Amino acid sequence: MYKMNQNETPLFNALMEYVNRDTLPFHVPGHKKGIGIDSEFKEFIGDNPFKIDVTVFKLVDSLHHPNGPIKKAQELAADAYGAKASFFSIHGTSGAIQAMILSVVKDGDKIIVPRNVHKSVTSGIILSGAIPIFVEPEIDKKLGIAHGVTPETIERTLKENPDAKAVLIINPTYYGVATDIKKIADIVHSYDIPLIVDEAHGPHLAFSNKLPMSAIEAGADICAQSTHKIIGSLTQGSLLHINSKYVNPKKLQQILNLLQTTSPSYILMASLDCARRQIALEGKELLDKAIELCKYTRNEINKIPGFYCFGEEILGKPGSYAFDPTKLTISSRDLGITGFELDTILADKYHIQMELSDFYNVLAVGSFGDTKEGMDKLINALKEISNEYYGNREPIQDFLDIPTIPKKILNPREAFYSNKISVPLKESIGKISGEFLLAYPPGIPVLCPGEEITREVIEYVNDLKRANLYVQGTEDTTVENIKIVSK
Repeated sequence: MYKMNQNETPLFNALMEYVNRDTLPFHVPGHKKGIGIDSEFKEFIGDNPFKIDVTVFKLVDSLHHPNGPIKKAQELAADAYGAKASFFSIHGTSGAIQAMILSVVKDGDKIIVPRNVHKSVTSGIILSGAIPIFVEPEIDKKLGIAHGVTPETIERTLKENPDAKAVLIINPTYYGVATDIKKIADIVHSYDIPLIVDEAHGPHLAFSNKLPMSAIEAGADICAQSTHKIIGSLTQGSLLHINSKYVNPKKLQQILNLLQTTSPSYILMASLDCARRQIALEGKELLDKAIELCKYTRNEINKIPGFYCFGEEILGKPGSYAFDPTKLTISSRDLGITGFELDTILADKYHIQMELSDFYNVLAVGSFGDTKEGMDKLINALKEISNEYYGNREPIQDFLDIPTIPKKILNPREAFYSNKISVPLKESIGKISGEFLLAYPPGIPVLCPGEEITREVIEYVNDLKRANLYVQGTEDTTVENIKIVSK
């Protein structure tokens, strides 16, 4: 299966060699193997992390110019994921996504992106100066969330914008739903441009046939993955994979060098090295256990009055081609309480912290770090909450239809860097937005910087407020005012 020995952890081994040499440090960081660290913090953390918290030197290699153990560790990652080249990102997947965008588009280029992208995508577009062509994902009104963008939507948008330089999609969504990425890859490549993928929530996909197809397997040209989100690296540790004639790995290295610190954390990089070994060698078995545990949990939740945790029954709808069963989206709308309320109850009363909440749902991210005892604790808490609330409140209504995407007057970069003034939202019709405006559910921007503010948008925001739905994005947290581009 693999061309390289996936048992190897070259960077971690180099750090262990440094430790075993009992090297005397006259290099940064200034804590010098933990001797200079605050005593309470050190007592909690322990000694070992500080021993491998080092800086760039020959034995441990350089992230910006790798030619030793980091180079070998990245080659092992590429081998494990079936990519031509892979890169460590200690700037998280946000930094990897920005680098991915900057590697395929420049100032004035069109890039096709879903409307429900993570803010790292819009920040990458702002940094690049590219022109976003937004496409609508499919909305599930019952669940109050956005699914994927359909191949038909991508094909139609490319026909309307044949000069687009790249297409970006999400695989899978935060809630674990994937579109037909292979079909989309074929469509995009027929225009001789790259498909780039925000695969933040899919670093595990390639290692189980019970999961949606990974971006690289589907033929995507480049993808960014949050290794720290699902599998065993530390927070901020992510991977960026290339498998394309459209993306030059040397150019991507230079872009990463622009974005990432020259003092990267070797602790984070070592965790990436070891996480790759773990998923490559044990991934199938570990994921099988995680999937079965999540299936058990989903079944038990669906027996509790007032709760609903969707599964493969959503497949076949537009934008819902495959599903990651390790994501547990728990809807409480039939119980008459919002996802925000449920999140607070679970955290404050039961000391159970969910990944996110929206107006209808909370999300539990399953992984091979979970236990049956932990899942049973969640199930039992939900049973108690159901006993308290079921039948005592009216179910929560469907959310309102989202307005059409407003007309783009300025590119996001131009709007972002422009002079802006704050005005009452009700007086902003016809002005150019200098901010984002988002509604939950389903987390799709109503306005992006550079777009014209319409009466439809303002009426929609007011309807959301009356329905006690969550609106955010503006500097003014009450969303009574909005920053507009000053002429």
